[in-house]
Amino acid sequence: MIVVELFLEFGLLSFVAFGGATALLPEMHRVVVENHHWLDDTTFTHLYAIAQAAPGPNVLVVTLIGWEIGGLLGAFASTLAMCLPMSVLIYLLIDRWESFSGKRWQKAVSIGVAPLAVGLIFSGATLIAQAAAFGWAAWLLVAVTLVANLRTKLHPLWFIGVGAALGLLGVI
Repeated sequence: MIVVELFLEFGLLSFVAFGGATALLPEMHRVVVENHHWLDDTTFTHLYAIAQAAPGPNVLVVTLIGWEIGGLLGAFASTLAMCLPMSVLIYLLIDRWESFSGKRWQKAVSIGVAPLAVGLIFSGATLIAQAAAFGWAAWLLVAVTLVANLRTKLHPLWFIGVGAALGLLGVI
C-alpha cells in the first residue's frame, strides 16, 4: 500500500533532516521521483514552490508530496513520518544529551551539524535551480542578491519582490 511506503520512506528521511525538510530535497527527489517514480521533476518542483509560497513550516513540502501521491492519507502519513520518529527520539534522549554538556565530543557534534545542514540546504537549492532551468539572468540575480544581502541591511522581502518583478517582466 502506497501510504505505508510513504510512511516508511519519510520515516527514514526524518533521521537525517538536519536543517529541516528543505535540506532533504535532493534525497526526497531521489526517493519520490527517481526511485519510486511517484512524481515527475516538474510536479516535484511545483510542490516545493507552493510549499515555499505558503505560510508555515518548511515541512509543508512533505505534506504536499504525500497529498499528491496518496491523497489525504498520504499527506497525513508522510507528515507524521517526517515529524514523529525524530521527535520521539529527541524527547527520549534530550536529558541524556544535556548531561554531557561541556564534553569535547558533545561540542564537536554540535559544531559539526551546522556545516552539514548548510551543505544539505545548498544541495536542495541547487536541485531546485536545475529543475527550474535557470538561465544566465537568473544566476546573475542570485549572485547580485547574495552580495547585496551580505553587504546591506535590506529586508529579504525586497529581494523577493525584485525577483518577482523581474519574473513578471519576463526577464527571468
